[in-house]
Amino acid sequence: MPATDRTSIAAVLLSGGLDSMVAAGLAVERGHRVHALTIDYGQRHRREIEAARDIACALGLASHAEIALDLRQFGGSALTADIDVPKTGVGEDIPITYVPARNLVFLSLTTAFAESIGAGRIVIGVNALDYSGYPDCRPEFIAAFAEAARLGTKAGIEGGGFAIDAPLQFLSKAEIAQEADRLGLDTGLSWSCYDPRPDGLPCGLCDSCRLRRAGFAAAGLVDGLVYPTNT
Repeated sequence: MPATDRTSIAAVLLSGGLDSMVAAGLAVERGHRVHALTIDYGQRHRREIEAARDIACALGLASHAEIALDLRQFGGSALTADIDVPKTGVGEDIPITYVPARNLVFLSLTTAFAESIGAGRIVIGVNALDYSGYPDCRPEFIAAFAEAARLGTKAGIEGGGFAIDAPLQFLSKAEIAQEADRLGLDTGLSWSCYDPRPDGLPCGLCDSCRLRRAGFAAAGLVDGLVYPTNT
C-alpha cells in the first residue's frame, strides 16, 4: 500500500477522556478512516473504558479494539495502586497520578495496532499545557517516539513510517472544550475523573476534574458531564 494511502488511515489511542474524544473527532473531520484502540490497564477509573465504547459508536469509527494490560502489577501510581488520589488542587510537580511510562507503553501498543491494520497515522490526545509536569505528554517525547517508531518497525523501514498527530498538544483546556463544541461532540459521553464516586458521578475534585471544569468555565460552555452539586 502506498505511503499516501496509509496516512489516510488513522489509529487513535482512545482512552474515553475528553482529550482523546476531541482528537478522534478531529481525525474524523479531516477525512481519515479512524480505528480506535482502548487499553484497560487496571485503572481505578475504569468507567472511561465504557466511555470509549460510547465515543467510538457516536463517531462512527471504522473499528474499536480493546486490549487488557494490567499495570496494577507494577503500581507506582494513584491510578493503579492503593494510593489516595489528591483532591487539594493542581500542583507544579509530576503528580502521583502519573503512571510510570504509560504513554511510552501505550504508543508502542498503538504503533503495533497501526502497523497491523495498515495505518500510517497515529493520533493521541496528549496535552502539554495543562499537564506539563507529565514527561510523557511533552512534544520532545512525541518527536522522539516518532523516530523510534520509524526505526523499529517494518512500516518504518519499508512503508514510509508513521505520522504521529497530537492535535491538542498546545491547546488550553478551554480551547479543547471549544473544539468539542465546534465539532458538535456530546461531551457527556466522555469521562475524565480519576476517582469516581460510589454513586457513579465524577468526584469533581481530582486534578482531572478540576482542569476539565475550569476549561469549560473559561470557555463559557456547559459540560455535558454531570458533577455532584456539593463540589
